[in-house]
Amino acid sequence: MQIYLPIAEMAVEAEIIFLLSAFVGVLSGIFGVGGGFLTTPFLIFTGIPPAIAVGTQACQIVASSLAGSLGHLRRGNVDIKMGLVMVAGGFIGSIIGIFIFKLLHFLGQIDLVISILYIVFLGSIGLLMMVESTTSFFNKKKDMRKEFNSSGISPFMMSLPYKMRFPRSRLFISALIPAGIGFVSGLLASILGIGGGFLLVPAMIYILGMPPLLVAGTALFQVIFTTACATIMHAVMNQNVDIVLGLILIFGGVIGAQIGVLFARFIRGHYARIVLALLILAVCTRLCLEMFIRPEDLFSTVIFS
Repeated sequence: MQIYLPIAEMAVEAEIIFLLSAFVGVLSGIFGVGGGFLTTPFLIFTGIPPAIAVGTQACQIVASSLAGSLGHLRRGNVDIKMGLVMVAGGFIGSIIGIFIFKLLHFLGQIDLVISILYIVFLGSIGLLMMVESTTSFFNKKKDMRKEFNSSGISPFMMSLPYKMRFPRSRLFISALIPAGIGFVSGLLASILGIGGGFLLVPAMIYILGMPPLLVAGTALFQVIFTTACATIMHAVMNQNVDIVLGLILIFGGVIGAQIGVLFARFIRGHYARIVLALLILAVCTRLCLEMFIRPEDLFSTVIFS
């Protein structure tokens, strides 16, 4: 069934968009990732303009992060004070990111920049995941849990000013550190339309030294507000949030995530990470090829405001 997207000014097969979002939702449920860094490339592959894909994808992130964060809140796995400091940095990052996005859109380079950034991020993430997964697979006797929890804060981080106490995480550190991490998350949400969980979680463990039990819930708590800010500003300043597309993405993603959770128990960790790494590298390769393959239509008369 074809459905018209008023902001993208094009008709798409609703079933294809739904299946894509459900597929990403399944991956989210199985692998425990947000999936935003895959949804945007998939939308681009279906012909959605990159600027529209980025602005609209943030809607799905808000919905999925809200659902996940509420679950962690009920279990007491959210450091609200830490999350609010990260939100403050995220707001600043989102505002700066929106202006960068608008400048690139004005210069007519936003599609190229989005594609290049995704190639860099997906290539880096895929390669790192592949190295880590294969190393863990062939070195199964290594105590990964002990190494994962043995994080510490560097002397440089401890010397920074504006120290705050975070009783829930049992930390006494400079507020500039979590605010800076939130700032990077805000930039990613505004320019690439992703929550940045794949960067937030390692940063909160290895830089902040937070207890792993609180990391996922606190990251989701921060992502809600940061991506909501980015979505609203995209809609107001860039007019590139398609609510029809966003509703399909949210609906498919929620259903897919529930299915993914059911299958997660049957998939072993090492194999799961290797499969996800291969998928990410495949998407990265497809983006690279699209940048060099001659398109069928060399010119377009479609104008996006």
